[in-house]
Amino acid sequence: MADSSDSVSIDMETISLGGKEYLVKTSKGSVSVAVFGDPDKPGLVTYPDLALNYLSCFQGLFFCPEAFSLLLHNFCIYHISPPGHEILQLGADAVSLDEPALSADDLSDQIAEVLNFFGLGAVMCMGVTAGAYILTLFAIKYRHRVIGLILISPVCKAPSWTEWLYNKVMLNVLYYYGMCGVVKELLLKRYFSKEVRGSAQVPESDIVQACIRLLDERQSSNVLKFLEAINGRPDITEGLRKLQCRSLLFVGDNSPFHSEALHMTSKLDRRYSALVEGSIVWIDRYRGAASRHVDSHGVLSHGVRIVQAVDSQSESEKPLESVLHCSRASVTGKHGVEVKTNKNTNLVEEDGREEEGGSLNQ
Repeated sequence: MADSSDSVSIDMETISLGGKEYLVKTSKGSVSVAVFGDPDKPGLVTYPDLALNYLSCFQGLFFCPEAFSLLLHNFCIYHISPPGHEILQLGADAVSLDEPALSADDLSDQIAEVLNFFGLGAVMCMGVTAGAYILTLFAIKYRHRVIGLILISPVCKAPSWTEWLYNKVMLNVLYYYGMCGVVKELLLKRYFSKEVRGSAQVPESDIVQACIRLLDERQSSNVLKFLEAINGRPDITEGLRKLQCRSLLFVGDNSPFHSEALHMTSKLDRRYSALVEGSIVWIDRYRGAASRHVDSHGVLSHGVRIVQAVDSQSESEKPLESVLHCSRASVTGKHGVEVKTNKNTNLVEEDGREEEGGSLNQ
């Protein structure tokens, strides 16, 4: 690891998981990296979507005790946040609008410098939409440094005219009005499906309300710079053919990037890649009340979500085992899966039949 003068290390008092956040200086500017786990274990690098950092993008996954324990057992996790998106303890400064924005290439090169700082070789990578693009570009440019990719609602083409115009509107509103209600509403549509955002009849979920509060902490100029980089991204489709690392793509049924994920899958080598479509759910059977429903616990992107399933029969407060459940999921690739539900959680297949299982069977 580099000399301590090259970074700032701060204990994260808000999280009792033993993580530290570093502000790593690179040739493209400083970047925030939160580290969790044993540095002697293989590295897992994450990169969030637009206007998010690891707390707001991955909290549903990494704050689930079973999922987090499983990941820490196998990896040391390096959460990279886009420039200026670090958490409040580091006090992100607003970037001057007169400064040139970093390109997507610059952001991918920053990842290589972060790996060098921590003395890492080849790593696993996990990213959501904009972050998935940056990590895919990194994998194309530095193929020897990526073992595998986990991509959620990924993109690989240059923005369509519709997305470009959508982003241009957001850029202009950010420039003149900052992180106002209009921008937050546009971002929420990017992150969450309609059922999670709520309506006049159905209140928005807790995870949406938490996300709104976290968006209030973002410096609008920093979000603008990251959005400029993503809106100016080049098409990297041709580079996908050269990737030979394992790639697992997830996309929700209602994701605005669903067609992008399908396109990306068609260009990857099918020997090393798979696409999972549908609602991906981590079920955590806790505190069995008599109610029979599923409570939203965390959402990654448009139908790809983490939930806490309430046990419909047990009254015990004792935590039970966790299972991985794919609701209406299909897998494109060499291997398929059969999806079954757990009868105790009252999650049924579309034909209404309850079945035992809750596991993925090849």
